[in-house]
Amino acid sequence: MTALRLADAGEAADLAAFLARLIHYDRAAAVRLQAGDGVLAVFGRPPSFEVLAIRTARLAPAAPEDLTGAASGTASGAVPGSGRDLTVSAGDLLEGIDEPTGSLTLPAPVTGPPWAGVLPPRGGWQQVPGLPSPQALGRTVALAVAEFRARDEALPPERRTRAERDRIGREIWSRTLGDTHLPLRAAHAAQSLGFLRPVRAEAQAGGGHGPAGTGHAAGTGRTGTGHAAGAALAEPPTLTLLAAGGWLRLRTPYGSVAVRTGGMAALPVMPA
Repeated sequence: MTALRLADAGEAADLAAFLARLIHYDRAAAVRLQAGDGVLAVFGRPPSFEVLAIRTARLAPAAPEDLTGAASGTASGAVPGSGRDLTVSAGDLLEGIDEPTGSLTLPAPVTGPPWAGVLPPRGGWQQVPGLPSPQALGRTVALAVAEFRARDEALPPERRTRAERDRIGREIWSRTLGDTHLPLRAAHAAQSLGFLRPVRAEAQAGGGHGPAGTGHAAGTGRTGTGHAAGAALAEPPTLTLLAAGGWLRLRTPYGSVAVRTGGMAALPVMPA
């Protein structure tokens, strides 16, 4: 097994919270990891939402004693683990996180699910206008969840089947948001994964980085409640919609949700 070191304990807590949420939806979840440019990008696919969820974590520079210098062609200050690309068990990866020290032990690779071979492009993203405000987006998701539950409860017993619930889910969650082609299921996934919660003051100065460009916020802790001492909740998160190569990506300070814009059948999405 290989060990990486994240930039700090907050990065470790953020990553742990993300993995815990993925496992909540799928105990056998796998994630694909890509390390480069000082950042570890983690891709997952919560099965109920038919989206890709992306979380990045900053890697710490290697300590001088960890470097082999010219013998390996590694310059002082390089980030260990860069260039890695593998698929692992989300549960095993979560177990390998030591939050106090920020260390991350990579588990043995697993055979990746089909989605792991089709990731969004690393570059070429352009901003797309028309996305509702964070407040409006949150209200839309809440109303959709309430509608799903109401329509489900209104079904007569003989029609309360998985097929009928799937039909209702497809109708609701395939609706698009604002003046965009982003399906509502992407916003629902972002909310359920903790990506739409208010941003703490310390996170406001953070910017996008790494291969996924999702940005880093103050840590969430394993429960997603935040760990920055004394930090007051600030304004709603800044949301950006990006497009590239047949993909749309909803970017937030806590992570991104990406969907393919064509030919991707929606699975049923149950209320959170």
